[in-house]
Amino acid sequence: MRPSAAFVETAGRFQSTVNVKHEGRTVNGKSLWDLLLLAAMPGSELTIEVDGPDASAALDALVTVLETIPEDS
Repeated sequence: MRPSAAFVETAGRFQSTVNVKHEGRTVNGKSLWDLLLLAAMPGSELTIEVDGPDASAALDALVTVLETIPEDS
């Protein structure tokens, strides 16, 4: 659960909306419960959509979080 919490914490720092897609489902990337409902296993392919005034910075920060998560987490 820690990688999801780190993602949500980072997403929450930005004004932009954050959506995460996995296997045809889209959830709010600022909601820990929503992310957990995706049931994305380590190494899964995710699509992140960010929209808003600080979208570029938010996307950069979220990608950094995802890149630092070990695949066995």
